[in-house]
Amino acid sequence: MSQYILSCCSTVDLSQELLDSRNVRTIGLHYYLDGVEHIDDMGKTLPMKEFYAAMAGGAETTTAQINVEEYRHFFGEFLKQGLDVIHVTLSSGLSGSYNSARIAAEFLADEYPDRKLLIVDSLGASSGSGMIVTELADMRDNGATIDELYDWAQEHKLEQHHWFFSTDLTFFVKGGRITKAAGWFGTALRICPVLNMDHLGRLIPRFKMRGKQNALKEVVRQMEEHAKGGNQYSGYCYISHSDRLEDAQTLASMIEKAFPHLCNGVQIFDIGPTIGSHTGPGTVALFFWGDKRIN
Repeated sequence: MSQYILSCCSTVDLSQELLDSRNVRTIGLHYYLDGVEHIDDMGKTLPMKEFYAAMAGGAETTTAQINVEEYRHFFGEFLKQGLDVIHVTLSSGLSGSYNSARIAAEFLADEYPDRKLLIVDSLGASSGSGMIVTELADMRDNGATIDELYDWAQEHKLEQHHWFFSTDLTFFVKGGRITKAAGWFGTALRICPVLNMDHLGRLIPRFKMRGKQNALKEVVRQMEEHAKGGNQYSGYCYISHSDRLEDAQTLASMIEKAFPHLCNGVQIFDIGPTIGSHTGPGTVALFFWGDKRIN
């Protein structure tokens, strides 16, 4: 058994069953639903169907990062057992959680000088950062050291591609990403914005596709253009969605037809409440390994 812990934030948007089977520990961010605080436990206490139904019904949602003290307690429980830790956070381009984890690690270095606590800024989100965690779990299980995991993540994390589209502009308006007027016209014209993650870990609008089918085709085209090996791509492929399982399944079928050599086919996950608080229902996201994201 490896003498180190692999952990991540709840925003990896993988299933709890998968994380448990891979022996990956998690710490939850916070979200507020109509002012009531919840810990993001990936739908265990509040099923995702209920969460998105509440949002669709007008419930107000906000989120809060993990603070330094929470990270100190989480990491400290492992360090005092004599275990090293490598932890993968949500992108620093979206949240201050990475900075809180880094500060906690600096405090704990004085308390546990013989232990290693390595923090990876995923520069990713949702199942994209989850795919990084999956790769690290594979390496750990094949005997890699904690330093080898950290070095690999630092070298390859910008090769993790994220492509999103949304069929509902309501929460783009509420979040201030587009104006009310643009949202009204976009809805009337059936505009589906397509976004991706840039080299700084920020979500950037790239295209305005008219109609869901065109948005689906565009994210497939982006994978054809950027995936390692093109249509011979044989790595992991994940899709996450916010209450749009049918659209996610349609995209998965398109991807599996275009990329017949995928590792374990396409795996589909829910977008959890932290990311979902900002996307709202209606988002579908595609993740794969490809060329390096550059400015």
